[in-house]
Amino acid sequence: MNWRYGSLSISALCLAAGLAASPAHAQTRVGEATIIKNEVVRVTGSATSQINVGDSVLRDEIVRTGLDSAARLVMADSTNLSLGPNSTLKLDRTVFDDEHSYRDISIRLTTGAFRFVTGHSDKAAYKIQTQVATIGVRGTVLDILSQRGKTTVVLRDNGASRVCTLTFQCIDLTKSGDTAVITFTGGKYTIQKTSNPPWTFACGAAAGLCTTTEYADATPTVTPPVDDGNDPNGMLCGR
Repeated sequence: MNWRYGSLSISALCLAAGLAASPAHAQTRVGEATIIKNEVVRVTGSATSQINVGDSVLRDEIVRTGLDSAARLVMADSTNLSLGPNSTLKLDRTVFDDEHSYRDISIRLTTGAFRFVTGHSDKAAYKIQTQVATIGVRGTVLDILSQRGKTTVVLRDNGASRVCTLTFQCIDLTKSGDTAVITFTGGKYTIQKTSNPPWTFACGAAAGLCTTTEYADATPTVTPPVDDGNDPNGMLCGR
């Protein structure tokens, strides 16, 4: 009887822990909006809500800009991510080392124009994805244009980036102006490198869009969890 009671107690504890963890995970703040021009919304299912300057950016959140709109988001590690008009991104995955650095951050750029400025996390932490490419970042500034069946990546500063197709054809960008153009047509991926960028991010779309901001002044309303792999309920609950 005692053994059965103990088993039921453990099951109840695990269920309660899981229910308690889910909302906190969903609401983890990973950054904030610092520049907002016109229509910039968060998308939740079929609903949208306007994002304003100072609003939190949450893990797993979709952000979308409208026509003649733009935004700049500053992540917890001081990564600056700017969006041009008609652009959509999703903060796919964030795993924190501490409150102001990531062990793993994945950003999906669905469509539109973006400028990405790396923050203070380890260079291996960053992963950017588009419909046709994966982009590794090593301490630099990237301009990225994601279109249907095509992605253009331009290295704008010192550092480097490795750009790969979804079939693992890769090239390295190592000099300012180096550009990768990835296309998917007729069921086939191609990747080309040039030193003459065919496109550049429109910094003039909004005042301050291409400046950079440190996250030091922001205080998260929900302290991000430190994911050290030590789940106190893990062994108890069979994980």
